[in-house]
Amino acid sequence: MTERMSQGSLPGRRRSLLRGMLGAALLVPAGWVLAGGSASAAVRPAGADASTAATSAAGAASTASAGASHAAVSGGTRAGHAPRRIVSMGGTLTEIIYALGAGDQLVGTDASSLYPPEARQLPQVGYYRGFSVEGVASLHPDLVIAAAESGPPQALDGLKKLGIPLELIALKPDLDHLVERIAELAKVLDRKPEGEALVKKLRRQLADATRIKRPARVVALSNHVGRMQGAGRDTAIDALLQMVGATNLLAGSHKGYKPMSAEAVAALQPDAIITSRLSLGDGGLAAYAAQPGIASTPAAVNRHIIVLDDMLLLGFGLRVGEALQQISEGLSDLGPAQGYADAGHVVGRTPR
Repeated sequence: MTERMSQGSLPGRRRSLLRGMLGAALLVPAGWVLAGGSASAAVRPAGADASTAATSAAGAASTASAGASHAAVSGGTRAGHAPRRIVSMGGTLTEIIYALGAGDQLVGTDASSLYPPEARQLPQVGYYRGFSVEGVASLHPDLVIAAAESGPPQALDGLKKLGIPLELIALKPDLDHLVERIAELAKVLDRKPEGEALVKKLRRQLADATRIKRPARVVALSNHVGRMQGAGRDTAIDALLQMVGATNLLAGSHKGYKPMSAEAVAALQPDAIITSRLSLGDGGLAAYAAQPGIASTPAAVNRHIIVLDDMLLLGFGLRVGEALQQISEGLSDLGPAQGYADAGHVVGRTPR
């Protein structure tokens, strides 16, 4: 069984928190919605077990501005000075900030900012779809860089009322928008040469990534919300499967992540299943493969279950080349057996 997992493990408490935060993302695939009820967001000082300040963020959601990949929503102004104290909310944005050499300007991140490892050492303000205004303000930022899908709306309004400059950047899962994100962040941080170099490096990595020789029929599954969900189109993993030449069996049925029954998974008979490290649960890969619905698939029978780092599965960031390589390697030994999709059945079309 093919298993691609990053080294190290998350402590139990952080693992539970991360599962909840990532699960929230899966529940709102297009735009964002903060579910009814409340969500606590604590600011955790780096390197200390200091007491945390928690606030509740609740409300109905609105859809982030469609068609706009970047917007400045500033309650103040950044004119005349470069930001020195930045809070970043959105894992792929945080990753780019570090890659541009501006990591030392960060004073806080959100729960989705898992990479690079040093990002986890900074104080956190919750999850970008339900962040703590008080938590952000307590870090005294002169700029907040956030996913356009951040919220709830009253939290964004709260930042504006406090006069905290805010840059919103969309996290659309495709290469063109990733390049746009790099360019926008390089502009905001006054690091244009670094941004251009980063784009060139990204394109080289993508060129080096191996493509599979024949398209395989794949299902991407996540268990972050406590039940099985399948990735349709307009997801990071769908974009990755397109790039390697594989067929996402769910692309023709829905957008984002949707709940799936064991029977539905079994009926698809995928050649390979892609999932994430946290989705495996405490039982590990063997127990995951033995689940009803999964166990009877060619993917489980032939030991073709590919396990990715959670943010490689859910995010479309600078490590896209790494994700492509891991997926390609996992699909490379399927062989010319039943289940291959013919050339007419590409991702985005409903397979026969």
